[in-house]
Amino acid sequence: MCGIAGFVDANRSPQLQQQEATAALQRMCDVIRHRGPDDHGGLIVDDAALGMRRLSIIDLSGGKQPISNEDGSLWVVFNGEIYNYRELREVLAHRGHAFHTDTDTETIVHAYEEWGEEAFGRLRGMFGIALWDRTRRTLILVRDRVGIKPLHYAVVGNRLWFGSEIKSILAGGEVERRLNPTALDSYLSFLYTPPDQTIFDGINKLPPGHLLRWRAGETSIQRYWQLPAAETFSGSEAEAEDAVDAALGDAVRSHLVSDVPIGALLSGGVDSSLVVALMARDTSRPINTFTIGFDEPAYDELADARRVAEYFGTNHHEFVVRPQALAVLDDLIEHFDEPFADASAIPTWYVSQMARRHVTVVLSGDGGDELFGGYDRYLAHPRVEQFDRWAGALGRSAAAAAWRALPHGTRGKNFLRHVARDPRGRYLDSVSFFQADERHALLSTDLSTAVDRRSAEETERRFERFAALPWSSQMMRFDFETYLPEDILTKVDRMSMAHSIESRVPLLDHEFVSLAFSLPSRLKIQGRERKRILKRVAARHLPADVLNRPKRGFGVPLDVWFRGQLRDACHDVLGSPRTRQRGYFDHHFVDRLLEEHLHQRRDHTLRLWQLMVFELWHRKYLDQDTASEFHERDTRFPFTPGQLPNKDKPLTA
Repeated sequence: MCGIAGFVDANRSPQLQQQEATAALQRMCDVIRHRGPDDHGGLIVDDAALGMRRLSIIDLSGGKQPISNEDGSLWVVFNGEIYNYRELREVLAHRGHAFHTDTDTETIVHAYEEWGEEAFGRLRGMFGIALWDRTRRTLILVRDRVGIKPLHYAVVGNRLWFGSEIKSILAGGEVERRLNPTALDSYLSFLYTPPDQTIFDGINKLPPGHLLRWRAGETSIQRYWQLPAAETFSGSEAEAEDAVDAALGDAVRSHLVSDVPIGALLSGGVDSSLVVALMARDTSRPINTFTIGFDEPAYDELADARRVAEYFGTNHHEFVVRPQALAVLDDLIEHFDEPFADASAIPTWYVSQMARRHVTVVLSGDGGDELFGGYDRYLAHPRVEQFDRWAGALGRSAAAAAWRALPHGTRGKNFLRHVARDPRGRYLDSVSFFQADERHALLSTDLSTAVDRRSAEETERRFERFAALPWSSQMMRFDFETYLPEDILTKVDRMSMAHSIESRVPLLDHEFVSLAFSLPSRLKIQGRERKRILKRVAARHLPADVLNRPKRGFGVPLDVWFRGQLRDACHDVLGSPRTRQRGYFDHHFVDRLLEEHLHQRRDHTLRLWQLMVFELWHRKYLDQDTASEFHERDTRFPFTPGQLPNKDKPLTA
């Protein structure tokens, strides 16, 4: 597990001078030291500069990066874990490849040497890869299928910058800090920015399952993996149960590969409890488990997790998050690089901090809801079902006319807007925070005009590839391609890496994902029962009271905090002259949100949180309210420009 960073330049001479390149690469790696405190390395050769920070997990002494093939014609830096690297290594060794380490990183260069770009489809794991092919003078960036590990890039002239985190690209010093209005519009809608964009104009995300190819200043992107669009499993429910049990057991077993201590994040729900059960079955020592709780009973899962921990005899650790936890908000904003308004990042920060005192790797149950239909929104609301039974198409037309005529804040307007839409529109309505008409009222005229509306259209078009499937299956796949990588996995990656801890997600092993999405939706949702097949598997391994507990999301009592310690802070931030003078938002609209919320006429907790997080992000990243660039400079950056970091002989360009 590492952080990677670097750049390529088609005009290395005279623009890419060694001194300039060394300084830029060092800055880029310094700011992600938290992702890899154990080791670091870099290489400048030909048109490329490759750097990394390493968190040692496998082959602690021999896994230094960058790593090359036998003749130094291929070089790689890599963030993540390849769980099938030993199997690939055996195949490659039989084909004549010579290995000098026992690390999964070295397997990548030999696999590419043997199979070219087809090699990336053979990797089982989570990864962000940068590979420099000296023979073809080509840089290849690759991101794992699901988006567990991040990878960003920016093109400025003939130079391409890349990094695990945006802050590395900013530290390069060439990319301007400009707001991307379209990404802001997405953030206000969903709490996160689009899959292929960031909040910074000109800095992009490489989408999951894609690779980027750069050569001589020309960049192309292509997909190498796509979520299956058909439910092909034809066996019985019992056969499906056996298949899911076996595949998940194999995934968990593969994710236990490590040369350092491993633990688990345990919420007490079905997904994380099942992962702990399978870990306990395959390990001889007690597992370390970690749980976060709250003083508010409606949000607290400590008792549920404690029962699971006692059942499996784990070494269990707990932490209670209180309102004072908001003191870390500045740290959260720094580590996300973008405005990120999922407040469950707060407990994720603390559980990662707690876990790092005991282990270096944790497994989690993330992904179960998207794969098996666990969210409330996959079931129609009884009021909506009743409306559809009685109103029909004529009623939907009347609802559409009514909600448009009603002023903002009118009771019943949201319901009328929701029922007036088709299924896709209703789903997007249910997962949105500021609706399109509200964003139009909130954003200034200039900012609203600058938003590229095609991004929203592309979001809705994600449903089209799955249109032949049952509606519940379409919703699960939509969440898998949007909410899961952009919210859940982003949150877990940034908060775990902030504390130099690796988080693994066995339910998102791509082989298990393919099996899960091959199952017909009736095995996942029947009537009001969700996650049916996964719960049947879990019943083989877990006590009954775990299976029957009510579902709770990883929620945070923001509503309580907003009426306590957070109330004044929110008003001070959003009402400050500095915030209002930016001209991004209509301050009358913001004032109405504050007034309605503080007088308890409407609950605007998450909307106010969104706006406050955005303003604090703006101060740190665009106003640059910080005395230094994120982290202290690391003067031990261990390479000499033009020299191999792991070899004795200098490399001639």
